[in-house]
Amino acid sequence: MPQDYRKAAEWYQKAADQGDAAAQFALALLYENGKGVAQNYVRAAELYQMAADQGGVTAQSNLGLLYENGRGVQQNCKKAAELYKKAADRGDAAVQYRLGRLYENGSGVPQSYKTAAEWYQKAADRWDTSSQYSLGLLYADGKGVPQNIKKAVQLLEAASDRGHASAQHKLYLIYTRGEGVPKNPQRAAAFCRKAAEQGHAAAQYSLGWLYEDGIGVPQSNQKAMEWYQKAVVQGNGAARTALDRLREKR
Repeated sequence: MPQDYRKAAEWYQKAADQGDAAAQFALALLYENGKGVAQNYVRAAELYQMAADQGGVTAQSNLGLLYENGRGVQQNCKKAAELYKKAADRGDAAVQYRLGRLYENGSGVPQSYKTAAEWYQKAADRWDTSSQYSLGLLYADGKGVPQNIKKAVQLLEAASDRGHASAQHKLYLIYTRGEGVPKNPQRAAAFCRKAAEQGHAAAQYSLGWLYEDGIGVPQSNQKAMEWYQKAVVQGNGAARTALDRLREKR
């Protein structure tokens, strides 16, 4: 049977009209993403609410995200936090991360690094990479938890191993500066390259600088210019200045 979102929406609607929570959730997804129906965040929010009222964890999570971003509903981070809490208490790692982020930023809830760390830890225990990264930063800075660079590096490396570019860039900085670990230019450059190859603009600039000065990598103005150019394309002003400087030397 060929895929047909329009037909799917019609059948989901029939089931949703009879109170089927799974159908309400599935139809909400179609409205949110504009598949088979015209994109309509208001209708998506209504359907998510119906499914959430029946205990749908993912519906609670998705509705919370609409409230956090003000899509289809008036932006309300307090309401988002309430919805996230329901899903987070049932073990949804992605929502535990979102709730931790709200506490870290004080959005809709009292600002608390300690509570943020607790939610990040729950999600990190379930291998949520964003939470591993965010919790690693809190340990690095001693916010909400005792400062512990060793623990920070463990968490950041766990996130790095699963491709988190910002974690890779942070590890580059830690090993470059020797923050709680011995300075290691080669290891720093390796992490910087991983982030740069994923399109992380700051890492692309940093890798250009490493090549220009020959730190942790063989000196190469050509490679420096290549990486500066990649960062420039993403609007990195420092890379533009560095690239212009190298061009003047040619």
